[in-house]
Amino acid sequence: MTDHLFNLHGDVLAAMRRGPKAFAKLAFVLSDADEPANTYVGHFHDRIVGAGPGDELTALWHRTLTAWDLAEQADWSDAPARTDARRADIYDRLGFGPDLRKALDEAVPVFKEPGATVISKEFTSWYSRDTAAARAFYWNSYEQMLRRKGWSDAAVASLDEASHAVVERLSDPTRPEAYGARGLVVGYVQSGKTANFTGVTAKAIDAGYRLVIVLGGTLNLLRDQTQRRLDMELIGRENILRGVDPSDTDALVGVDYQDDEDWPEKFVSHGARPSTLGFFDIERLTTREEDYGGLETGIRALEIEKQVRSLPVYDPANLHHAAARLMVVKKNKSRLEKLIKDLKKIGPILAEIPTLIIDDESDQASVNTTDPKKWEDGKVERKAINGLISQLLGLLPRAQYVGYTATPFANVFVDPGDEEDIFPRDFLISLPRPTGYMGVRDFHDLDAEGTAEETHVRGIYDSTGDPLQEALDSFVLTGALKLYRADRGLPEGPFRHHTMLVHESVRQQEHGTLALRINSMWHRSAYTGPEGHRRLADLLEADFRKHADEDLPVPSSYEELKPYVSRARQLINSGGEPVIIVNGATERDYEQPELDFDRTPHVWKILVGGTKLARGFTVEGLTVTYYRRTTQQADSMMQMGRWFGFRPNYRDLVRLYIGREVPMGKKKTVDLYEAFEAICRDEETFRAQLTRYSALVDGKPQVTPAQIPPLVSQHLSWLRPAARNKMFNAELVEIRSPGQWVEPTAYPTSAADLRHNAEVWLPVLNALDAAPVTLQYSSGTYGRADSYEALIGTVDHGTLLGILCDLRWAVPSQFSPHLEYLASADATGHEIDDWLVILPQQSSTRRVEARVLGSHPLSLARRTRRRGDLFGAISEPKHRGVALRVAGALDAGDGNPEVESLVRGRRGALVLYPVVEEEPRISPQGNIDAGDVVMAACLVAPASISAGRGALVRFRAIDSTRSALAVIDREDS
Repeated sequence: MTDHLFNLHGDVLAAMRRGPKAFAKLAFVLSDADEPANTYVGHFHDRIVGAGPGDELTALWHRTLTAWDLAEQADWSDAPARTDARRADIYDRLGFGPDLRKALDEAVPVFKEPGATVISKEFTSWYSRDTAAARAFYWNSYEQMLRRKGWSDAAVASLDEASHAVVERLSDPTRPEAYGARGLVVGYVQSGKTANFTGVTAKAIDAGYRLVIVLGGTLNLLRDQTQRRLDMELIGRENILRGVDPSDTDALVGVDYQDDEDWPEKFVSHGARPSTLGFFDIERLTTREEDYGGLETGIRALEIEKQVRSLPVYDPANLHHAAARLMVVKKNKSRLEKLIKDLKKIGPILAEIPTLIIDDESDQASVNTTDPKKWEDGKVERKAINGLISQLLGLLPRAQYVGYTATPFANVFVDPGDEEDIFPRDFLISLPRPTGYMGVRDFHDLDAEGTAEETHVRGIYDSTGDPLQEALDSFVLTGALKLYRADRGLPEGPFRHHTMLVHESVRQQEHGTLALRINSMWHRSAYTGPEGHRRLADLLEADFRKHADEDLPVPSSYEELKPYVSRARQLINSGGEPVIIVNGATERDYEQPELDFDRTPHVWKILVGGTKLARGFTVEGLTVTYYRRTTQQADSMMQMGRWFGFRPNYRDLVRLYIGREVPMGKKKTVDLYEAFEAICRDEETFRAQLTRYSALVDGKPQVTPAQIPPLVSQHLSWLRPAARNKMFNAELVEIRSPGQWVEPTAYPTSAADLRHNAEVWLPVLNALDAAPVTLQYSSGTYGRADSYEALIGTVDHGTLLGILCDLRWAVPSQFSPHLEYLASADATGHEIDDWLVILPQQSSTRRVEARVLGSHPLSLARRTRRRGDLFGAISEPKHRGVALRVAGALDAGDGNPEVESLVRGRRGALVLYPVVEEEPRISPQGNIDAGDVVMAACLVAPASISAGRGALVRFRAIDSTRSALAVIDREDS
């Protein structure tokens, strides 16, 4: 039966391509019926109120309202996207009354999750929504594919917005002047970055990009996965077959995917070859099995055909009729060298081809890791892959480079001033956390009342028994629960694969020993006997039933689940053993049939491996992880979090067994769970930096990525952001150290600079009391019992901050990270009230006092520079206890009344030393030339302002074009 109302609404909404308009008027004009305009609104309200599940009209409006809600580029509305105000504006423009608004709000709630965060250079707008809609053949096919896969309207609309934000910041492919944009897209580990760059590729090809080069990881397996994904969801059956009749079995010999379980049903179909439908084809220059090895049809394969030979390829008369070429190339030296060699043969026409280069896992292999200190003057030395990417960009002046990664730290340490490198000078986009994604916050209780740890995390402690057995039991039990749920109507897709990951060591020899241990444990586990069933029954009751999702089927007893345990055990044990070793000794290790998630109907296995399992490789169906592997790089550790990802209909079954007492080095033990939490805070700080600078001011960007490269944080002292060879270009810009002793030693040497500094310190010197007091601190915890005399006074934080900002330094970068922290303390809401200034009186019989610029007589300290401009230690150990106590970093100790009276909750301590480097020249009146005195200071910021945030250091990229600046500019808070 024809749904006339649905068809009418489809026509009406199609006429609203540029935004919402008066609905009733359009419906009256487009309807065949002769009814008053308001009747159409009344029919609509009744239909929405009475609609059941699957109603097509409700689904149509769900898609439309969600797209309008999320549209960032909406010239028809001033209301912010993803807000009630935007939805109200939509209703106003549609002319909907309160009853219909209420009905629609209940059917289609406003999607308010944050969108992508963008830092961008100002760019020339060329890719409007109208432009995108006018040429959207491949994007439309991709969008329909996503909906068939079960993507929600909000997920599709969010991807549409995020991918649009990338493409609009590329250069217009028809632009006469060649320009190559450089960008970086930051996602979450295993969060769907491939979906975003597939969407970007679809839109870019529709818009006119005619050569797409995807750098698909460093392994054949990863390259093959990316090729298959693009073939399945974007390129489609007809472009793969290239005119071959799909029913002609003889002609299909040699066509890839004939043995793929998903071919052809799950591969996108365009209905016919796009070129026969008035569009253009995509020609693959690589296949599922074959990486780039040369142009099989010769160099002519990249000679873009021209409709009008006298015009360049990028002219619209040629561009929109030409087929696109796409290749997925492994980041391998020989492959890229072959590609560059072939491109060089093509000649000048390369300069006419709009090209898109997508670099998946762009922080791996692509970043230059040579030490700039070892370069010859004027010459940049590059590692092989970085150098080849640089050559590729040089050969293709119209190439747009977009890197994708979940761990961007190495990328933002690239020199912004190196024009031939891959620093994201044009845009840096942080993708939102997708709906349904399990990330760090699902395993760590960063908020006081969270339950993530209790639900999903099981600590591995050296003092307990063997938790590997419990992890193995959990794997069997969760497999049974998946089968149980599939039997009760849930889609089988998410349960097709069921895997467990064991990651303990990087050493391949240890993987074999561990696999043997697990196999032996498996055969001793008695899963067919009473002892095994007893363990599983206890685990079900104590853990999985307790934390089960109430909206998903859960057995009322173990007896109800028992038949599924038997089936799970059989699936895991298929082939004779439950374990697969995946350590990447050779590429063949990844070609095991039992590891092919695409071609194998069911992969139910335990994967034992190391580094090669830690990046890019998606472990499908991962439910139980046993993790004890250490590393000292935050980006490497985050990539090892294979337990992050999408777990539809079984997220409540996910368990992480993680080392809480893991040896690292001879004596040190680290907590890996704590380390992942620190990484989460590093990541949040980075994203917060992007958000801070993303808002437009008067319609223009506040900053570009190159002007203020985002700060990269380090919350744990032993876990640096990236490997040392990726941080040659990193500059330390902030050290957050509440309650810690900070002692700069890089003071100037010229009399003019020393005199300037003394003048800057004069307000503090004048704030000191004339009479010294005795300060004393002793504590068993501190291990000292110290007493000394000192002049003391107080100064408010703003005054001291102004003084510190005005000082001159021999090496400004030594103190600027601490100054950055002190300057940002107020801005972050963790205020410092004031500082106690302590100027110790020297106790030696040879002590010397003098007045500096008319101050009280000050006790001078003798110190010597040890290395260049750097002094050795400035402070004396006996002076530190009181300062640390005043700042709240030590307990009350012996409770000295004088010192305790000075303690305040938000007070810091500053110990000031007037230092002379040689025998002082003092006038008969007791004065000393300020140019002979080094005013040295040691600081302890109040421990109370940490507010649970703890210590932190932050880094930023050094810009070689601004090397003359002592400190990179910091925007005023």
